[in-house]
Amino acid sequence: MTSQAELRQLSDRAARHVLSKHGTGTGNRTGWLMISTILIEAWDLYAISFLLLFVKDDLHPSATMLGLASGAVQLGALIGALCGGWFADRFGRRKVFITTMVLFVVLSLAQSFVTDMWQLVIVRFLLGLPLGSDISTGYAYIMESMPKGKREVMGNRWQGMFGLGEIAAIAVITGMYLSGMDHSLLWRIGLGLGAVPALVLLIGRLDVPDTALWLIQRGKFKQAKAVAKKMFDDGLEMLPDQDFRLQQPRIRDFLASIWRDPVRRRASIFSWISNGMQGAEFSAFAFYLPVILVLTGVSGIGATNFVTGAIYVIATISGFVAPMVTPRLGHRGVAQWGFGTAFVSLLLAALFLQLDWKWLVPLAAAGLMWGHYWAASNGMTISSMVAPSRYKATASGFGYIFVKLAAFITIFFFPILFTELGVPVATLIVSVLSLIGYLAARYILPEVYGYVEQEESEARQPAPSS
Repeated sequence: MTSQAELRQLSDRAARHVLSKHGTGTGNRTGWLMISTILIEAWDLYAISFLLLFVKDDLHPSATMLGLASGAVQLGALIGALCGGWFADRFGRRKVFITTMVLFVVLSLAQSFVTDMWQLVIVRFLLGLPLGSDISTGYAYIMESMPKGKREVMGNRWQGMFGLGEIAAIAVITGMYLSGMDHSLLWRIGLGLGAVPALVLLIGRLDVPDTALWLIQRGKFKQAKAVAKKMFDDGLEMLPDQDFRLQQPRIRDFLASIWRDPVRRRASIFSWISNGMQGAEFSAFAFYLPVILVLTGVSGIGATNFVTGAIYVIATISGFVAPMVTPRLGHRGVAQWGFGTAFVSLLLAALFLQLDWKWLVPLAAAGLMWGHYWAASNGMTISSMVAPSRYKATASGFGYIFVKLAAFITIFFFPILFTELGVPVATLIVSVLSLIGYLAARYILPEVYGYVEQEESEARQPAPSS
C-alpha cells in the first residue's frame, strides 16, 4: 500500500475507530493532567486582579498602563493559542506542551523581578504565549485520549478548574495580606508563585506520549498501535506494523474542512461566538469585581477578598456541576441556562449599583459567576471535539483566540468604560454580550453531545452493499 489516498483512508478509518473506543485509566489520567493546566492560567490571570491595587501603589502606572499590564497576557495567549495549535498539529503534542511548561516556569518567575510597568507588560505578554499554546494542546490531548462522552465531560470541567485556581489565588494572597507583608513584595511573590504548579505539572507530564490520533495521522503506525493499546486497550489491528510517510495537512484547508459539514460548521460557529461572549462577560465585570467592590464602597480590601472568595467558591461548584449535567441537558441546554443566568444577573447588578443597593451587588455577582461557569464550560470542548482529528489542536487554538481576543479588549477598555459612563451603565452594556451567547446557543448550536467526527476521506467512500 503506497498510494497517499489509500494511506489517508486507512489512517482516517483508524482514527474514527479510536475515537469510538472506550478509554482506560491511563487515558483518564492524561485527561486530568491536561485539564489541570487551567489551574496555572487561573492563578496567573486572577492573581493579578487581586494584586492590581498593590502594583498601582508600587509602580504608579497610568490607567492605560494598568489595563495594558492586565490585558497583555491575554494578547500573548491569543497569539500562543493560534501558533501553538498549529505547532502541535505539525510537530506533535508532546514537544509543544513540554516546551510551553518550561517557558511558563521561567516567565512566571521573571514577573517577580521587573522594575517598571513596561517590563511587566512585556513579560506578561510573553507569558501569554505558552499559556495559550498549552490550552490548545491540552484540549487536543483530552479529545484524543478519552472516549466520547467522557472526553467532553472532562473538557467541560475547565471552568471548575478555573475556580479552584481562583480560590487558591484568593486564599494565598489574602493570607499574605493579613500577615502584614510589605505590599511591594506581596504582588511580586503573588505573581511568581504561578511557577510552582507549572513545575509540578511539567514533572507529571514527562512520561505522557503523543496521542494515538496524531501518530496515526502522521503515518507513525507502529507507535500509534502501542499508544492505542495503552490508552484504549486496542492494538489497531487494521494498521500495518510499519510506518509510512503521509502528506502533511495544509493549514489553509482547516476552515474549508469545517465549512463543508453543516453540523461541524454550526457547532464551530457557536463555539467561536460562545468563547468570545463568555470571555468578554467575565473579563469586564467579573475580572474587575474586586476593584468594583472597593471603588463603589461595597467593601474594603480585606473584606473584598473574603466576599470574592465566597463568590468563587459558588462559581467553582457551578463549574463542576455543569459537566455533571451535560449528559442530561446536552451542550445546548448547558449553554442556554448559563448565558441566560449570566444575562439576568448582570441586569440585576447594574440595577443594584444604580440604586446604591450595595448589599445586593455580591448576590448578583454570585449569580453571574454561576451562570458564567456554565456558559463558558463547553465552547472549547465543542470547537475541538467536532474538528477533524488532523486539525484538533489547530481547532482548539483557533477557538481559544476568541476567548483571548475578547478578554484582551474588555480588560483593556472596561476601566475606561466605567470611568466615562459609570459602573452601572458599563455593566448594562456587558449584559448584551451574555444575551448574544444565549441566542447563539438557542438558534445556532446543534446538539453535538456524543459527537464523533466523520473523516472526509472515509465519508466519500461508497456505502457497503447489503
